[in-house]
Amino acid sequence: MNICGFNRNRVLPEAQENNVKKHLPRPLSRVNGWSPPLHSFQALTWTTYLTMSIVTFGIFIPFLQTTWKRAANIVMGGVFTFHLIVHLIAITIDPADNNVRLKKDYMKPMPTFDRSKHAHVIQNQYCHLCEVTVSKKAKHCSSCNKCVSGFDHHCKWLNNCVGRRNYWFFFCSVASAAFGLLGMMIILLYVFIQYFVDPDELRTDPLYKEISSENIWLLFPSLWPVPVKTPVVLSIAVMVLLLDIAGFVLLGHLFLFHIYLSMYHSSLATLVHLS
Repeated sequence: MNICGFNRNRVLPEAQENNVKKHLPRPLSRVNGWSPPLHSFQALTWTTYLTMSIVTFGIFIPFLQTTWKRAANIVMGGVFTFHLIVHLIAITIDPADNNVRLKKDYMKPMPTFDRSKHAHVIQNQYCHLCEVTVSKKAKHCSSCNKCVSGFDHHCKWLNNCVGRRNYWFFFCSVASAAFGLLGMMIILLYVFIQYFVDPDELRTDPLYKEISSENIWLLFPSLWPVPVKTPVVLSIAVMVLLLDIAGFVLLGHLFLFHIYLSMYHSSLATLVHLS
C-alpha cells in the first residue's frame, strides 16, 4: 500500500536519468588507506588489535611465571610492534603506478568512462581514466579510482590497494598477525592446562599474597589490579581463544596462499629465464 501516494520504486525516464548522472559529483582518486571514504573493516581491525593487545599483556601474560613472563613480554611485544609498523606502512603507501603518482592530479575528478569510444579502461598501456601511460602489470582499481602498479588485490582491511610498492608490507602484516595469534594461542592453552593441573602456578604475582580466597583472580595486576572471580577469567579466556583460533585459521590460510604464490612466481620466472 502506498500510504503517502509516492512510488519509491519508480524508474526515471532515460533522458532524466542521464541528466541526473551528469549532475552527480564525479569521484576523486584515493591516495591511500587514509583517504575517504574509510571502510568499516578498518574499525574492526583496530578494535581487534587493541583488544588482543590489552588482554594479552594485561590479563594472560601476568599469569605466567616470572622468567616466562619476561620472555613473553619481549617476544609478543616485538611481534605486536612489528605488526603495527608494517600495517601502518601498508596503509599509508600510495601503490599507484609511477606515472599516475607523477602526472596525475588527485584533486581532479575522474573522467567518465565512455564504452562507446573504448572497449577497455587500459588499452596499449594507456589508461583512459587516469589519462597516463602505465606499466604492463598495472590495473585500474575501481575502488581507489587509479591504476596500481603490480596490482594484487584491493584490501578492505587496509582500505588500500595491494600492489608492487606495498605488497611486502602487506605480506609482513599478515605474517606478523598470524604469528601473534599463534603466540596468544600458546599462552592461553598454557593457562587453561595449568589451571586444571596446578592453579597456584598462575598466581605468581606478589599481590596474590594479600588474597586469601583461591576463587579470586587479578586482572591488570601491573597497572590497576581488578579482582574478579574464576568464572569471569575463564569466560574471557574462552572467548579470546575462540576469536584467536578463528583469526589464526583465516590469516594462516592467507599467509600460506601468498607463500604459494611467491613460490609459483619464482618457479615461473626461473623457467622463463632458463628457456
